[in-house]
Amino acid sequence: MPREKGKQNTPQSTIDEIMRMHNQDGVSIRELSSIYKMPFKSVKNMVTRENNKKRRVKAGIEPCRRGRPKKGHVLTENEKDNEIRRLKMENELLRDFLHAVGRK
Repeated sequence: MPREKGKQNTPQSTIDEIMRMHNQDGVSIRELSSIYKMPFKSVKNMVTRENNKKRRVKAGIEPCRRGRPKKGHVLTENEKDNEIRRLKMENELLRDFLHAVGRK
């Protein structure tokens, strides 16, 4: 469902405060939605998204930049390793799928 026209994104400072209240103070998502006057689903998705980001950083996967890379962008060793790992996982998934379907 698209956002209302002219509605601003939630500032990162507000997201950080919501995450602090939820994780450290133990405030429930429903209470947070009433405090910040936001829909429950929006707050729930926000908390889930931030938790996923933290989990990826903890696992050593750095957040990827969004959008098209700049001209002349050279991949670092870590980025190359992450891309190789991702491509190997995709290949394995496709191989398993083709095997399950019976094409190979």
